[in-house]
Amino acid sequence: MPDKSIDHAFTARSLTSAATDPTHAGALSFMRRRYSKSLEGVDAVVWGIPFDAAVSNRPGARFGPQAIRRASAIFDNDPQYPFQRDLFEAMAVIDYGDCLLDYGNHQETPAAIEREATTILASGAFLLSLGGDHYVTWPLLKAHAARHGPLALVQFDAHQDTWYDDGKRIDHGSFVGRAARDGTIDTSRSIQVGIRTHAPEDCGIRMLYGHEVEDLSAAEIARTILEHVGDAPCYLTFDIDCFDPAYAPGTGTPVAGGPSTAKILSVLQKLGALDIRGADVVEVAPAYDHADITAIAGASVAMYMLGLRAERLARGR
Repeated sequence: MPDKSIDHAFTARSLTSAATDPTHAGALSFMRRRYSKSLEGVDAVVWGIPFDAAVSNRPGARFGPQAIRRASAIFDNDPQYPFQRDLFEAMAVIDYGDCLLDYGNHQETPAAIEREATTILASGAFLLSLGGDHYVTWPLLKAHAARHGPLALVQFDAHQDTWYDDGKRIDHGSFVGRAARDGTIDTSRSIQVGIRTHAPEDCGIRMLYGHEVEDLSAAEIARTILEHVGDAPCYLTFDIDCFDPAYAPGTGTPVAGGPSTAKILSVLQKLGALDIRGADVVEVAPAYDHADITAIAGASVAMYMLGLRAERLARGR
């Protein structure tokens, strides 16, 4: 096998090269991208944030980045469905590794995440983060808004995450309310998809409830998102519990009555017109998973996010 290589995460000669590792072997990075802390010439960065001290129910999402990386090995170097392209042919992507957090000093966590995210974003690269629980989106939003201004939030989730917040809580269920109150997000252009719980306030954010997602087609859901967000710069956050537990059992706060992976991936594919400035996939907790169902779903969502970015770069935008 003279044209084959192994451990592409370390041996890759180019940031745009395809991997040839067997799906069952080799060093595990996200989609076999080269591990690197150098941001020179990088179009997109994949970064893990292994934090789950803010959960209200089942912990374990600190292992989410590992699980998503492992599941992403199934994506070989063929053109990625449904984008019909090698995502890395013209898009230089690295796996930046994980954020270093002190498990004994959680009060330092938000600043640590925001600080490192700010460094990555200063390079001009697109940042795709792998959680971790949904609290990590709060410092990520702050870092992105500092660079781009207030952002429309496009949130796939079973929960609104607008619960009580005193401005100091480390809580995965209150970051949206905090971001709305301090102007980090533009609530008039923000939308939440798949909501299947009730919170005390909606903060003026448009919602598509679970039963509406069930009744609408993927094309109708995508059209609703595109029309509401319009041309506003946005941040795309995906809580894996947006999916029904049948498709994503490995998460901390599963809620029945959600959509399938097929339907929501179809929605994501149709969001290419959005001006997405950053994205994350959160709340994958592999201890509650079965046969990597949830990890595969999370890796697929992350791959679609990179697919949308590759298409945008191909359009010269």
